Amino acid sequence: MATDLKQMMQNLREFYDFSGKEVLAVGAGGGQLVELGRGTKKFTAIDNNPAAIHQLEARIAAAGLQNQVEIVNADFFKTSLHGDVVYFEFCLHEMDDPENALRHASTLASDVLIFDHLPDSPWAFHAAEEDKIRRSTNTLARFDCVRHQTFRTEQHFQDHAQLLEKISPQGELAVERARRYLGETNIVIPMTYGLTLLAGAPQPRG
Repeated sequence: MATDLKQMMQNLREFYDFSGKEVLAVGAGGGQLVELGRGTKKFTAIDNNPAAIHQLEARIAAAGLQNQVEIVNADFFKTSLHGDVVYFEFCLHEMDDPENALRHASTLASDVLIFDHLPDSPWAFHAAEEDKIRRSTNTLARFDCVRHQTFRTEQHFQDHAQLLEKISPQGELAVERARRYLGETNIVIPMTYGLTLLAGAPQPRG
């Protein structure tokens, strides 16, 4: 990831106390923030993407967290595990039905924590994800929020080729939007993201 993972980890730890908690981490398969598992009672990473799970296994081993982090290769909607908090890591906007994802999460834990992009993020535009992010953000706004905080960071790339490597899996639109950086070096793209905490078996209003 071409952004400041240490900053993001600090944002998480300052926003929510994971210490001694049983955490169900959804979409954490890539393992970029696997250090979050350190100090928890149990950290269960739920993902159904084999490539992401492979990355997670490598990062767990590198961090020495084999006894702390458990991997569950499964569809979140079919998960019946319970814990203290369900934590969505930059994945709610990718889900076909974010409302049902939040509903299901509320049956598994007393706290539901969402870490995700925000619609006004220039990076969301360049990743061609603004529509999906707007949909999930609008859905989230229908739930009772205990606490929310917005953060800003930057995505950094050495050149257009490195940027293209990052965004090409997002499709032709993302590739087209990256054309403006052809020939440029030291590319910086602002990124806005947020943390939202729902609690008390959240249900949508209305």
